[in-house]
Amino acid sequence: MCGIVGYVGKQKAATLIIEGLKRLEYRGYDSAGVAVWQNGHIEVAKKTGRVANLEKEAARHKLTGTTGIGHTRWATHGGVTDANAHPHVSSDGRIALIHNGVIENYASMKKFLAGKGYTFASETDTEVLCNLIAYHYAKEPEVAGENRLLDSVRKTLRHAHGTYGIVVLAVDRPGELVTARKGSPLILGIGDGENLVASDVAAIVSRTQSVVYLKDGEIALLTAGSFSISTLDETDVTPVIDKVTWSISDAEKGDYAHFMEKEIFEQPVALENAMRGRFSEDGSTAQFGGLNITPAEFRQIERFMFCACGTALHACMVTEHQIERFARMPVECDYASEFRYRNSPLFPNTLFFVMSQSGETIDTLAALREAKRKGYKVLAVNNVVGSTIAREADGGIYQHVGPEVGVASTKAFTSQLLIGAMLALYIGRMRDLSFGAGVRMVNALKGAPDLVRKALEQAPHIRAIAKRYAHHTDMLFLGRLSLYPIALEGALKLKEISYIHAEGYPAAEMKHGPIALVSEKCPSVFLAPQGEIFSKILSSMQEIKARKGPIIAVVTEGTELPAGLADEIITIPACEEIVLPIVASIPVQLLSYYIAVERGCDVDKPRNLAKSVTVE
Repeated sequence: MCGIVGYVGKQKAATLIIEGLKRLEYRGYDSAGVAVWQNGHIEVAKKTGRVANLEKEAARHKLTGTTGIGHTRWATHGGVTDANAHPHVSSDGRIALIHNGVIENYASMKKFLAGKGYTFASETDTEVLCNLIAYHYAKEPEVAGENRLLDSVRKTLRHAHGTYGIVVLAVDRPGELVTARKGSPLILGIGDGENLVASDVAAIVSRTQSVVYLKDGEIALLTAGSFSISTLDETDVTPVIDKVTWSISDAEKGDYAHFMEKEIFEQPVALENAMRGRFSEDGSTAQFGGLNITPAEFRQIERFMFCACGTALHACMVTEHQIERFARMPVECDYASEFRYRNSPLFPNTLFFVMSQSGETIDTLAALREAKRKGYKVLAVNNVVGSTIAREADGGIYQHVGPEVGVASTKAFTSQLLIGAMLALYIGRMRDLSFGAGVRMVNALKGAPDLVRKALEQAPHIRAIAKRYAHHTDMLFLGRLSLYPIALEGALKLKEISYIHAEGYPAAEMKHGPIALVSEKCPSVFLAPQGEIFSKILSSMQEIKARKGPIIAVVTEGTELPAGLADEIITIPACEEIVLPIVASIPVQLLSYYIAVERGCDVDKPRNLAKSVTVE
């Protein structure tokens, strides 16, 4: 989950690296550091806290070198201290290393190295890896036509068990960087007289839009004017250079106070981008260009399995409801982190889907690999072209919503809901949905962006409500059917960014235990649109009100509630069932955002969280 940036070229490396780290701070902000080769040695500056702290520390070191590496940390091994911050330097001073991932056998490595006289200044597995590279580097002879640093890194990684994305700098090889990955994303940025490496395109897109996505087991050597890629077993790799399709302005806040606010209000355009070109000419169904599965093959599928984590799993749960509702096909959802370790019986003729905004979520990637290992076809829904999940899936659907920087997902979530709804339509039209029903659903989906725009007009009203409820320490989110996962998502959003304890439940489950939590100090947010079970939701609201629980009701326009039942009312536009979860997501996103702002929380960088979970 940490942020990695490396630079080799003609410019001051520290300046460009710190600029890149600022763009990656959402990946980890416990500490940050930079190491630069200059004047025959490796100069290191690192500091706990945000990249701004590092920037001040780096200014004291007067870093002028043109080759360097930088890192922003989300702690895994060892506490948040200056000593545990990256980069780490080997005890002989010859090697500097930044690392994302977890080295599982670091303890045995450390014992071996201690016996060879190497010492350790931190608690991290990264420093152990750094010293092991230094050990092999000291033993490696200088051979004409070979690269001693590259060979030392390769030998070290053959002993490493776990996951890693690393960049290495050696004191006596100025103008060179070695980088390698296994399980943690790394991207090479190919520039003019300079080359870069980063864990996310956002860090390098200001310098170049030509990128190479490293694959697991690959290792690269970078100089200012060249780069080469090979595997750990020394097989040369022919690189594929891709073009980034968005600019640095897409990853900037503009006039918004936070990235999350910007991304909430970008959702109408994001939805338009996600559906563009994905409806049939007759307007009766969806179409997808990258599934790599024919309609005839689709008709042989007897059930679907969706795996994801966090917010993406909530999108999968909505998709489960909609595929069962509109296509009458059995669907199962599972936490990717649980699926990979369970030995659950799997039915033949099952099609797997995985969802991940980043395309790098380690548990979701492992679930994909486990399903493929068992002989199943796996399709992916993700937002990052060239990501590991996108490359390893048998086919899939890109979200096309542009970079999402806020840790709490918003536009990526609603686009996943949209794509899930389109899948339900696509599968339903193959089964028993009529032409007319398909046309109505297509029209509803096409209208979703304007419905979201209308829902966003409630922002000032929701902000006022947030001011009145920001002091609470507990909150419940309640919904039914396709809105139960939206209740889960609303609770997750509030927890993530405001640190208020919140839980999501099916509304009817309140009386089976959670109602014990209800009091004047525990508000309940009810998702209560008009529909076949509206009266049942009203009954649940009456149960809460009878116990003096404050109620915030999200209802469709024109709804009349019994007098005094709701303390606060938020309206959303009336809409078709297929788009209701998308529209209902907007008020819970805004409520969570404004409550967090009112409480003075760092919305884009919530404590203990990072945007992309690339460690298990």
